[in-house]
Amino acid sequence: MNKTIAGYHLLMILSAVDFRISPEEDRVIRDYLVTEFPFRVNLDREMAVISNLKPDEWEQHYMKALEDFYDDATEPERIKLLKFAIELTKADNVITKEENHYLNLLFEHWGVA
Repeated sequence: MNKTIAGYHLLMILSAVDFRISPEEDRVIRDYLVTEFPFRVNLDREMAVISNLKPDEWEQHYMKALEDFYDDATEPERIKLLKFAIELTKADNVITKEENHYLNLLFEHWGVA
């Protein structure tokens, strides 16, 4: 995955781990798409990939996307995605244990304190 697609996968999984996607979370993802997709992308295909994952496959896929994003991104780009991820987890005013776990994976694996 390129970094933009990987970022989309990261945010989509992060929004789904509590088994509900609020309109506020959807807005954050749309904001990411507007700022990060300078070219036309088949989001239907990407959504199909994400939708076909079983919940017990989310973390493995998330880790793959996390690594792909890291490999292609600069530090400022990683920080920018982290800001989107934080905004996403706070969007519905409830940060679940699952959301916190996945958000922490980003911080831990990217060495951000």
